Amino acid sequence: MEQKHTFHTFLAGFVIALGIVAGCWVLGNALVDFKAMDRYVTVKGLAEREVPADLAMWPISYSAGANTLPELDAELARSRTAIMLFLKEQGLGDAEVMTTAPRVQDNQPMMGDRQPAQRYRAEAVLTVRSKDIATVKKGMATAGELVSRGVMLIQNYEFQPTFTYTGLNDIKPDMIAEATRDARKAAKQFAEDSGSSVGNIRRATQGYFSLQDRDRYTPEIKRIRVVTTVDYFLED
Repeated sequence: MEQKHTFHTFLAGFVIALGIVAGCWVLGNALVDFKAMDRYVTVKGLAEREVPADLAMWPISYSAGANTLPELDAELARSRTAIMLFLKEQGLGDAEVMTTAPRVQDNQPMMGDRQPAQRYRAEAVLTVRSKDIATVKKGMATAGELVSRGVMLIQNYEFQPTFTYTGLNDIKPDMIAEATRDARKAAKQFAEDSGSSVGNIRRATQGYFSLQDRDRYTPEIKRIRVVTTVDYFLED
């Protein structure tokens, strides 16, 4: 009976030991697999393009003065008519035109007892919106002619000509693909230097698309840039 009990005890101990060994083997393989999965490299890929702007917004700021408000309104209307005729002559007759309410200033309180030359002064802005970039630039270059037509042009830093590109969504997929290829190229170089090979993507982050003027002298040319960050697994 005592021998039988000893045998059962030995058998139970053997099974437990075997289980421990098997568990250690499984755990060891899991750690190896986990370590292999943890081998990756983080790289960045860049894509850049230069594209022509496809929308121009040209604000034309002008001023008028008069001693009465009705006269002031008539002067503003005369200037606006002259500007519209000029735009038509420049080939922008079909362009979208937007106007803002004029800013009117009463000069009499400022002059005190002295009588101002013109009591009222108004500033107005007429904005041309067009996809014909070349024609807009031509008009901007010859806008000084408006002065000889009686339009008092003014420098308005609040309203400046702008050129923009509206087709960003159309080129986003190609640029992201290009940036991803550039990232993989960098990962491949890193892997070769370390005696490894590039595996699948572990994680990828799309960067922010930036759209800026190429330089201050050619705002009608836009530079688009995107940087993607990609983690690639490394394989032996």
